[in-house]
This record gives sequence, structure tokens and C-alpha cells, in this order.
Amino acid sequence: MKNRRKEILRAVLAIAIIIVGITHFTKPEEYAKIVPPPLPPYAMVYLSGVFEILGGIGLAIPLVSVAAAWGLVALFIAVFPANVYQALNSIAIEGIPHHPLLYWVRLPFQAVLIAWAWWYTRQPIEQPGAEIDPDRSHGRGTIG
Repeated sequence: MKNRRKEILRAVLAIAIIIVGITHFTKPEEYAKIVPPPLPPYAMVYLSGVFEILGGIGLAIPLVSVAAAWGLVALFIAVFPANVYQALNSIAIEGIPHHPLLYWVRLPFQAVLIAWAWWYTRQPIEQPGAEIDPDRSHGRGTIG
């Protein structure tokens, strides 16, 4: 049951991050508003969009899901300054209710996203490439 829930949440994260990545291309001007100077806003928006889409797709493919999860952890950390910049400057973005307090409350949610992606950095036994080490598990099999 626990493993099934984890896999459902993997799909939810993968789909959500792909959708968010796509919006980087359909509404780049919204994301460009929160890219802190002196970074090039549109380049950063498109780059993060590409990595979100690739990360979401990779999370859904067992052979590369661990690497994709680590990539998403790094991405969520990398985009955090944009969220801080938005909160500091109270920058409105279409699709997010405009309330300065909401921008501050939203910041800790980045830690939830990081933890959620990190949850998939451990390779489950069922995935291709997992090695079984019977000596460490008393015959049950673990990742080696």
C-alpha cells in the first residue's frame, strides 16, 4: 500500500512539473518578472522550463528516475531565489492570487517540493538496475 501511494505521488509530481514546465513556454513573461537581476530573464525561464519538462518525464521512466529526482531537487533549489525575489518585491504573477503575504507563505512550500523529489532519489528494488545484496538484508534483498 505504501509503495502504491508513493508511485501515485510520483505520477502526480511528474505530471505537475511537466505542466508547469510547459507554462514556461506558453507564458514566459509571467516567469520572467520574478527572475532576479542580473540574470537574463527569458533565458532562465526557458532553461528552467526545459529542465522541469525533462525532470518530469525522467521521473516517470524507471531507468532514469533517480537521476531525474536529483535533477529536480537541484532545480527546486536553483529557482528558490526567484521565489524570494517575488516575495521581496511583491510581484504579481497571473494564475497566483496577488497578496504579498501569500508570496511569503509560499516560500516554505519549496522545501516540500525538494523533499518530495528527494523521496525518489532512493532506487526502489523493483526498478531496473537495482542490485540485490542478500548479505545485508538477511535474505530479503536490498539495494546494494
